[in-house]
Amino acid sequence: MSAAVASRAAEPMPGDLMTGRQRLRLVLVLGSLIAVGPLTIDMYLPALPAIVDGFGTTSAAVQLTLTGTLVGMAVGQLLIGPLSDAVGRRRPLIAGTALHVLASVGCAVAPNVATLGVLRVVQGLGAAAAAVIAMAVIRDLFSGAAFARLLSRLLLVMGVAPILAPTLGSAVLRWTQWRGVFVALAVLGVLLVLVAGFGLRETLPPERRRRGGLRPTVGLYGLLLRDRTFVGLVLVAGLAMAALFAYVAGSSFVLQEQYGLDEQEFGLAFGAGAFGLIAATQGNVRLLRRHSPQRILVTALAVGTGAGLALLGFAATGIGGLPAVLASLWVVLAAAGLAIPNAPALALAGHGEAAGTASALLGAAQFGIGALAAPLVGVLGTGAAAMALVVAGCMVAAQVVLHLVVRPARLAAPEVPVVAVATH
Repeated sequence: MSAAVASRAAEPMPGDLMTGRQRLRLVLVLGSLIAVGPLTIDMYLPALPAIVDGFGTTSAAVQLTLTGTLVGMAVGQLLIGPLSDAVGRRRPLIAGTALHVLASVGCAVAPNVATLGVLRVVQGLGAAAAAVIAMAVIRDLFSGAAFARLLSRLLLVMGVAPILAPTLGSAVLRWTQWRGVFVALAVLGVLLVLVAGFGLRETLPPERRRRGGLRPTVGLYGLLLRDRTFVGLVLVAGLAMAALFAYVAGSSFVLQEQYGLDEQEFGLAFGAGAFGLIAATQGNVRLLRRHSPQRILVTALAVGTGAGLALLGFAATGIGGLPAVLASLWVVLAAAGLAIPNAPALALAGHGEAAGTASALLGAAQFGIGALAAPLVGVLGTGAAAMALVVAGCMVAAQVVLHLVVRPARLAAPEVPVVAVATH
């Protein structure tokens, strides 16, 4: 290790100086903010069949409204990440959350599915602020294994959102029509603007901010895209997230229409899968005490790929029925719960100087690839086999990218100093 690297390794990160109470408060604040994304995606899932009937359209057209949200989140992160590196974290976060509130109100009064789709894109743009800035704030304060541990804790908080969202959506549908789901999201957004305004301090001091402008931003993105390991890990994280979005896009139709679950039963089944994902993210904290992030990532993707292929077999043949499909799905979700915190931690380890921009590229890949996976499920059909094919395909692709692009042996080599960075 060079003298410069050794000097940086001896210098603690700001988060290393935080007390346990301060870390808990940070996780709760960021978790409540970042939950707006999962709630926006998942809360209206039980209403998808009702939206199809209400607008007299097709299931594929309504699934495109989900795709619109993911596209908005992908594009929004590419814009907001560099902006937050230039002006700080708080102002883009508050502005984005306010935009989400306005879009939610628009969705509640949308006259047709095309308008709803456009407004869902705007919703995604607003939700992107919380997604990218939460990641950047953690990277401002922590790195390496410490980053992965804090991200796992954050996923515990934000993981409650996918569990509660379909159940909350189902509860809203018991009292009102599908438009009431978006009214509830608008009210929640107002509360989150207050949380962002009063509960989060600025973590990027002026001396660490980058000069704005198109040329520096494009140059920085070009620098990141020339880092083969970073790009590979971004693709791995995106494909793992795409497997989840394929499940999200198809589960409402598969579980309610093919297997006959009602809205409340669907909420429980969906929540059980999210619980498995949360359990894996929290198990990741314990695993990081004994194993490196790269070892956990390699193992998780191997297990997830096997479970994805098993899911495809069960869905295509009908063997085992709904229990077999759900069990294999839940294993895939748990594997993703281990992969999703560790791939970003490894990807961002060497790019703390541009945490907002690097986080934006990472988040854009996750939601962008997810945006491709969601309509693909609709194009292939609304049955379990179509959903399983996309889920399994994403896990297999992530495995291929990990071994051919990232190359775990290189990832573990000294030139990728994850442990050193964790202490600098």
